[in-house]
Amino acid sequence: METLVLILHILVALGMIVLILLQQGKGAEAGASFGGGASSTVFGASGSANFLTKSTAVLTTIFFLTSLALAVFAKRHSQELYSLTAPTNTSAPATPAPTNPPTPTKTPSNP
Repeated sequence: METLVLILHILVALGMIVLILLQQGKGAEAGASFGGGASSTVFGASGSANFLTKSTAVLTTIFFLTSLALAVFAKRHSQELYSLTAPTNTSAPATPAPTNPPTPTKTPSNP
C-alpha cells in the first residue's frame, strides 16, 4: 500500500510540474500587444486557462493527500523502529552457557 501511494505521489508531482509549466503568466498578454507571438498556445489564447487551472487544483489536492498518507506511513514505521517495548519472542530460549568452566582432569604421565 505504501509503495502504491508513493508511486501515485511521484506521478502527481510530475503532472503538476508539466501543468504549471504549460500555463502562461499574467504578463503574457502585455507582451502579445507589442508584437510577441508567444500568446498563442495549443488551446488558444485563453481557452486553456480554465482547464489547466482546474487540473492543477485537482493534482495539488491529490498531492496534498498523498503527502499526508506518506507522513502517516512514516510515523508508523518510526514508531515500530524506536519502540521501547521488547519484541515478543515465540521461539524457545537458547540454553544458557555454563557459569563455571569445567576443571581439567589430570592425566597420568607415562615414563
